[in-house]
Amino acid sequence: MNLTTRTLLFFSIGILTSSCVSKSQYEMLQGDLDVANNQLTEYSEKLKGYTDQIAACEQEKERLKGDIRTSEATINAKNEQIRQLNEQIADIRAQRDRQVEQVGDLTVLSQSANENIRETLSQLEQKDKYINLLQAAKTKADSINLALAVNLTQVLKDGIEDDDVEIKVDKTVVYINLSDKMLYTSGSATITSRANEVLGKIATIVKSRPEVEVMVEGYTDNVPIKNDCLQDNWDLSVKRATSVVRVLQKTHNIDPNRLIAAGRGEYNALASNDTTEGRATNRRTRIIILPKLDQFYDLLDPAQVPDEE
Repeated sequence: MNLTTRTLLFFSIGILTSSCVSKSQYEMLQGDLDVANNQLTEYSEKLKGYTDQIAACEQEKERLKGDIRTSEATINAKNEQIRQLNEQIADIRAQRDRQVEQVGDLTVLSQSANENIRETLSQLEQKDKYINLLQAAKTKADSINLALAVNLTQVLKDGIEDDDVEIKVDKTVVYINLSDKMLYTSGSATITSRANEVLGKIATIVKSRPEVEVMVEGYTDNVPIKNDCLQDNWDLSVKRATSVVRVLQKTHNIDPNRLIAAGRGEYNALASNDTTEGRATNRRTRIIILPKLDQFYDLLDPAQVPDEE
């Protein structure tokens, strides 16, 4: 029953109650009123149900709006992640392009480096040949010097005291230290007869070795000397060296082109000049047997390295 019907019903009832009606009519109207009240109650309950449904729908609507806002926030976050990932992808692509370019540069550098390495290896190979040549030459020189030292020791050992002669091998040379008392008369450069015998034995060995030269070095102690013939110890050391050289040349026929005379004076001492024994040690003559200089320089010439077979 709609609102208009209910209004007419109530209006009719009012009219009827205000006038005299029959009992039957009243009862009929009362029944209609009860029906109308029951319907009103029923409709009120339905209205309440609809109202509750509307309220529930409004709550669901608000919940859905919240879900929409959450979804929009999630979508925005995902979009930001996508944007960042796109930037990262762009950076990675840029790095890749740079690396590709660098690889190309490295390829060029590697080709150049390979050429340099091959050239360096070739140079090292040549140096290895040269080093092997020098090592072989040194081994040969060591063998020759050892044999020379043995021969000199054998020929000089007879009739000579150990402290009068010393034979040593030092690197590429053989040297003989001869005492002052054996070689010269006291305070002079005059060779003694005993010294002449020793120098003759040395000359025999030297003449059998045409590939060597002979350097004679004179040494003195630090006691000053000065007379009509000598000005100082420099002068005495040189004159003693030249005296030995002259004997080797003139008496024992050593080619003078192979002879060198040098004076060292009181310097390069072997012992202290503060004692008699030390000064006696320092007064000496050293005969050095060494390879000819041109042969030595040949060893240092890379052009002398033989070609690889």
